[in-house]
Amino acid sequence: MTEILLIRHGETAWNAIKKLQGHLDIPLNAEGTRQAKALAAALENEKLDAIFSSDLQRAVQTAGEIARLQGLSTRIDANLRERCFGGFEGMLYSELPLRYPEAYATWRSHDPDSQFPPSSANNVGESIRQFQQRTVTAISHHARQFAGKKIAIVAHGGVLECAYRAAKNLALNAPREITIFNASINRFHWDGESLSLLQWGDISHLETTAALDEFNQDKVA
Repeated sequence: MTEILLIRHGETAWNAIKKLQGHLDIPLNAEGTRQAKALAAALENEKLDAIFSSDLQRAVQTAGEIARLQGLSTRIDANLRERCFGGFEGMLYSELPLRYPEAYATWRSHDPDSQFPPSSANNVGESIRQFQQRTVTAISHHARQFAGKKIAIVAHGGVLECAYRAAKNLALNAPREITIFNASINRFHWDGESLSLLQWGDISHLETTAALDEFNQDKVA
């Protein structure tokens, strides 16, 4: 068994106001930095064999706090990035049904192969099927690299959800059933073939849950 600590990055200014980030590279805000430090302190005496991170700075900054106290370097993997949301990126969640009513309705229908309106760079983003394949493959790869050891992977809310669905064998079109907190610790096992969930949403190291999950009032896939 490989033990995996799958961790969501600390809070950003966009998390706090419910603005969709996707591949946009938004740093931690002051609260997110505080969360990352508290997270690192909580894990300081838990020996990790490796720390992996998405290449987006909100994840890299969070992983860096853990790595500093562990005496390890952070291993960067762009395949751990959040889902690309195309033209939805940079918009408030409340703006989406007004700006893109048809695309928003399709997104909310949980169609696993639906994509998004193109961004200004003509990027149409990823379907949830494409996204889950990318992220679960990356997680599995790192688990195989460190078979029988304990690793931390710092990524994004969507990546955590993909891992949860894989571990629970949930259909891609099933409604979201979980809360995904910033700076949360989520524990999984990898047995060489599949993920299993040990613990979800540990935020006991944080003093507050305010603004930690921008999806909390509107749970979507």
